[in-house]
Amino acid sequence: MTKSLNIEFERAVRFLAKYMPASSENSRKPILFHDIRVGVYLYENGYKSEVVLAGILHDAIEWSKASEKMLRDEFGDKVVKLILASTKNDSIIDKEEKTKELIKRCIKNGQTALIVKTADIIDSFKWYFAQNNKGELGYCMRNANAIFEFKPKNFNDKIFKELKVWQTKFKKLIK
Repeated sequence: MTKSLNIEFERAVRFLAKYMPASSENSRKPILFHDIRVGVYLYENGYKSEVVLAGILHDAIEWSKASEKMLRDEFGDKVVKLILASTKNDSIIDKEEKTKELIKRCIKNGQTALIVKTADIIDSFKWYFAQNNKGELGYCMRNANAIFEFKPKNFNDKIFKELKVWQTKFKKLIK
């Protein structure tokens, strides 16, 4: 927990706040707060700065007015690579196919990319569970299932154990 990482964290939050549209009661979840929670989770669990920053910024391309170039100029290639790996391909219509393509792309970009996506899904599980939103919990489950279906055996970070707990909890909830 270095001072420089704290400053970078704050800079990423300020960047998002500038370009992210405001959430409303009609939003699935307050997106800026979600992105901050993902970054905090990664920060508190001791991940490298580029992973923490990508966690904060993982929704920037999908949901904000920020471009890939703006992100690259501000945060560099390593962070943008992780953000792009976690960005949905909305040209794919089928939900299962879209999820599988996203998870496979994260894996192709390495364990750190899958860690960012996993932190995103863990936070989404927590949020939608607290909201009793079974439809969105299904989205979380689709992602968790794809992660465990495609994750290489050598990707053995502790975050995957936590995701397994949420996957199991939801399976019990829907029985």
